[in-house]
Amino acid sequence: MDDDGIKKSAILLMTLGEAEAASVIKLLGPKEVQKIGEAMSSLQNITRTEIEGTLQQFCSETEGRTTLGQDSSSYIRKVLTTALGDDKAANLIDRILQGSDTSGIEGLKWMDAPSVVELIKNEHPQIIATILVHLERDQASEILSLFEERLRNDTLLRIATLDSIHPDALCELNDVLTKLLAGSNNIRKVALGGVRATAEILNFVPTAQEASVIDNIKQYDEELAQKIMDEMFVFDNLIDIDDHGIQLLLREVQSESLIIALKGAQEELRKKIFKNMSQRAAEALREDLESKGPVRVSEVEAEQKEILKVVRQLADDGQIVLGGKGDDSFI
Repeated sequence: MDDDGIKKSAILLMTLGEAEAASVIKLLGPKEVQKIGEAMSSLQNITRTEIEGTLQQFCSETEGRTTLGQDSSSYIRKVLTTALGDDKAANLIDRILQGSDTSGIEGLKWMDAPSVVELIKNEHPQIIATILVHLERDQASEILSLFEERLRNDTLLRIATLDSIHPDALCELNDVLTKLLAGSNNIRKVALGGVRATAEILNFVPTAQEASVIDNIKQYDEELAQKIMDEMFVFDNLIDIDDHGIQLLLREVQSESLIIALKGAQEELRKKIFKNMSQRAAEALREDLESKGPVRVSEVEAEQKEILKVVRQLADDGQIVLGGKGDDSFI
């Protein structure tokens, strides 16, 4: 969903009553609700014409459809409180939460990273690792970035070596976070951690922390560290995405972000980007790159990581395929 779509969604929800807005919001995913909630908080001086245009577009696009067809489970406490104030948000959240599972891990998904850190930082690293593999990778990464270096490294090492979770371990986790899964008497081992999970989390971790984690894992098992690095998808790996995928990506990325990110890219990747743009756009991008002054490495890395978030979202949506080792090339 682009910025215009997010703004229109925010306008639509603000024109609905609380009950109706809650019915819509609880069908959205965590990232969608967070973006729309932030847009709701920033709406100012919306004209009647904008509201009428949004409603007309909504009616025309939904005519003939029978369901929104979205999955539930969302992270919205903070954004709704920001958008609507404590009282209104509390009423809305109560309606959204009614009948849903917010215990255990699901409850953590509603909390911001600092709150989760305060809740779990004193637990055993193995318990922390078990918790984090159940969260979205970017949320897990944000939580890890707030840990002290020793705990962060120890936790990611345990995630990397976590193949499955035994029922006894889940019982211990249930003691910490109330109830993780319904029907705990019939819990079976579930593959959750391992090399792939560690690599996906590290893709969101700042470069300096990433290097420290990899060095720590190398001391434990150099072969394991290499497997993790092989699985990690970095910015220069965009060269492995096909032309159609690059074109889809370029539609979702702001020009200024791309310029800064490409300052640290290999020439081969730059050429691939240029090839998938119109001649005029490619020439303009070349000129912007040449005229762009020195950029801090940290700024380049930050923009590259933001673009990689878009790449992973497109991959999760099945719109692009990421090149990788073996038959399982999706991340």
